[in-house]
Amino acid sequence: MLIPAHLLEADTLTRLIEDFVTREGTDNGDETPLETRVLRVRRALDKNEAVIVFDPESQQCQLALKRDVPREWLDALKDLQDS
Repeated sequence: MLIPAHLLEADTLTRLIEDFVTREGTDNGDETPLETRVLRVRRALDKNEAVIVFDPESQQCQLALKRDVPREWLDALKDLQDS
């Protein structure tokens, strides 16, 4: 299930992004400052290039590139945003 970023409180979204960009394996030796990595993800969310994926079974959130999620999830998100 996809969660529209604008539905999250600003602080919650920031913590989600920070968790994502600091996970082991996400930096691949990248020494870019945390603030810059957070800003990049925020921009990707704002430009609809990335989405927030929530798994109700595990109660976990992930960030993913839009191109990597099933089309029906994107359609459901669009319907939610349009209503």
